[in-house]
Amino acid sequence: MIDREAVRTNAKYLRNIRPIDPNEIYEYIEDRPHPAVVRETLREEAFDLGLRERADGTFVPAPTDPIPDPMWQPDVVPRRYDDVIADHLVDQFGPEWYRGDSGMTLRSTIRRLKMDYYQQNPVEYDQTVALGYAIYHFADYYAAIGYILDDLLEQGCLSQTLRILDVGAGAGGPAVGIHDYLPESSLVEYHAVEPSAGVNILTDILGKTRRNFRTTVHRKSAESFNPTSIESIDDERPFDLILFANVLNELDDPYVVAKQYLSAITSDGSFIGLAPADKHTSINLRHIERMLTGGSSTNVTSEHNDEYVRSDIVNDLPAATASDEDIDATVYAPTLRLWSRKTPSDRGWSFDRCPMITAPPTQQRLDDAPRTVDASETAVSEQATGNSETAGDGTFRNETVQFSYTIIRRDGTTRAPVSANPQRHATMEAMETHVTNRIDLLAVKLSHDLTESHTQHSDQHRRGQSYPSAGASGNDNPVFKIGDGSQTTDHYAVVTVRDTLTKSLFTAEYGAVLSFENVLCLWNDDKGAYNLVVDDSSVVDIIA
Repeated sequence: MIDREAVRTNAKYLRNIRPIDPNEIYEYIEDRPHPAVVRETLREEAFDLGLRERADGTFVPAPTDPIPDPMWQPDVVPRRYDDVIADHLVDQFGPEWYRGDSGMTLRSTIRRLKMDYYQQNPVEYDQTVALGYAIYHFADYYAAIGYILDDLLEQGCLSQTLRILDVGAGAGGPAVGIHDYLPESSLVEYHAVEPSAGVNILTDILGKTRRNFRTTVHRKSAESFNPTSIESIDDERPFDLILFANVLNELDDPYVVAKQYLSAITSDGSFIGLAPADKHTSINLRHIERMLTGGSSTNVTSEHNDEYVRSDIVNDLPAATASDEDIDATVYAPTLRLWSRKTPSDRGWSFDRCPMITAPPTQQRLDDAPRTVDASETAVSEQATGNSETAGDGTFRNETVQFSYTIIRRDGTTRAPVSANPQRHATMEAMETHVTNRIDLLAVKLSHDLTESHTQHSDQHRRGQSYPSAGASGNDNPVFKIGDGSQTTDHYAVVTVRDTLTKSLFTAEYGAVLSFENVLCLWNDDKGAYNLVVDDSSVVDIIA
């Protein structure tokens, strides 16, 4: 067995003198192990030593410069990843996997997946389900994670050396999204927790990553894996970034599990929760966020009934117990708390909407393939979705990048260190005292225009319908959800005049902090929400 401490000692001594060459330092180690053994030991110790391997096989210090902005806006998934999924489909079903009975099986599997998520049914991930999930969701989650990392980049919260834990890594869309977001010079120790039958897809996807993105897959459930079991030289909390992508909504007790993993984040690390934009999963994510950060839980009542979501689904959210007082965590983004010592208690449904991503070839083939008439596939689709399907109609092309997310940190850092001024700004928790008055306030933009047609931005291929314009009043006035961290019910900015003084509301990104001046406060009894009317007497500016 090689003397690891001797390897480490030599590496520490040489790191600031010259590149560390296994062909050199093996001579300084007892029993003179083979250079290949020394090289593999250096790879295993590289993260804790802060070393990255060069193409020539030598090791040099990893850079400490901030990560440059990658200008993330992918319009396609790199073909090398989709080819891995295609290879698994061929292995499972043959070269024409998208045709005949196998194509019908995969389409039925995807329909069932969407319906199960919509109705909050448990999902069992066998190999066919894992392949269906990879076909349908790999691309949108690949894109989504980069837009979330953009928030961390704003405050310099992403270093070039990262230890990452991806809980419920699935087919690996977020994993390689992170990989492609980070620069070539970065040094990453990536751990995935994934117990399902799709782990072989994940392993092969991770095989496409570069040499200094070292990966380990733990075939355990989120509940059974101990995140503190990963050793860390400098910190008892080993991870810089922990990600739950479309996982928390599948756990029996997501708060307890999330809290356990939150304790494994470094003092300046980040916890990311990512969920589908659907009402239940989005609200549930916000519910968990508020418990983890010491706030009250989301109170979802029949006042917020929505024709697109059954009331029993909404009311089945897990009951929240009082949050633990010892949780040292705060919201970094997007739902900023603009008032100190105040927390929101509205339902919390909000989601970001980013540029569409082109359906990868596997999606296109499955969508374009002829339906099997004698198997009554059309009848099955009508029963599942209420709509008939035809080949190439887009039903199985998931090009919409639309998601809910939270970033939680332990060091108190926020994406925008902005606070409201009680001498100037109205609080949303006291909005009932301002009805019919004009007021000034600070608020976070928590949606894009909710009145835009589904042909422009909606999740039409997933659900066959656009998301409802929750704050609209039966007209075409643009509507944006907003919040200040004190709200007890939903608030919407309703724009009646679009001019140079109000255009910031349209151009601001999701999560931006906005200043509203001289807006009219009205109560919308039909929607059980406040409308802040932005008209020709109002001014909207971007603060951060």
